[in-house]
Amino acid sequence: MGRSKTGQGDAELEHSARPPEPELDPAFDILEPSELTSPLVFSSPHSGRKYPARFLELSRLDPLALRRSEDAYVDDLFTDAVALGAPLLRAHFPRAYLDVNREPYELDPRMFEGRLPAFANTRSLRVAGGLGTIARLVGESQEIYSGRMPVEEAIRRIEGLYKPYHQALRGLMRRASGRFGMAVLVDCHSMPSPSAGGPGRAGERVEADVVLGDRYGTSCATFIVDLVEYELRQLGYIVQRNKPYAGGFITEHYGSPGAGFHALQIEINRALYMDEQKFEKKPAFGQVSADMKRMAESLMRQVAGHGQGRALAAE
Repeated sequence: MGRSKTGQGDAELEHSARPPEPELDPAFDILEPSELTSPLVFSSPHSGRKYPARFLELSRLDPLALRRSEDAYVDDLFTDAVALGAPLLRAHFPRAYLDVNREPYELDPRMFEGRLPAFANTRSLRVAGGLGTIARLVGESQEIYSGRMPVEEAIRRIEGLYKPYHQALRGLMRRASGRFGMAVLVDCHSMPSPSAGGPGRAGERVEADVVLGDRYGTSCATFIVDLVEYELRQLGYIVQRNKPYAGGFITEHYGSPGAGFHALQIEINRALYMDEQKFEKKPAFGQVSADMKRMAESLMRQVAGHGQGRALAAE
């Protein structure tokens, strides 16, 4: 499959994570192909499943309840892309602990003891919904913490996890762009099924197997999204675009098609590959993973050479 980097290697990919908890060392890793052959970069920011003991002590919820926001096993679904020639960046820390698919300082002042930095975004819709960089809620609007935490705790998580993760992701995108003249980020996620309380429970049921998010056509070239949708439909999946998931901070922040940087979010219905109550893989997991590999392989073939002129111009 390749090798895993946790902070050592090419200068452009170096990152110095200082995890705030010993269980989160390393906080993430990069699965590298034996040979880099594609401008694709895969990211799994929400599949982390290492829950620090101190975090569990601070929480009023049991570990299973905390996992409701976890994109369980999504990193495993896309691991085969590494053997095809693309890297996979995956977080080990859980989304309930820190969410890298947010602005760095989307923080709810009601959660903290002490004054937040003046530049913190305390009024975003995500903060209002309890889903900021450090989430207040999980699952069915369940409060995570039993009390307020010191502001310094939030800063430690952001400095030690958020910033190094994005430094690594930027490095992968820049490397792809430098070598291939373009970079295509596939941001990998999963969504709860309607039966598990997923989007659409207020009368707008979402029956899709996969939702593709390109920020309504602004984060990724149309031909890339068209191809991914076509391949998934050919494999038998029901695919929707942008509703209810158009892409979060990562898709919006890293997608700049005019500059050769493309970002596409993929949300996979969890019921396809896992038991949503027991958090166990279903027998169908292998087939879904194989299908994601086929999609990735087709996408790699189609984008090959698209950024060649840009890469030559940069030399």
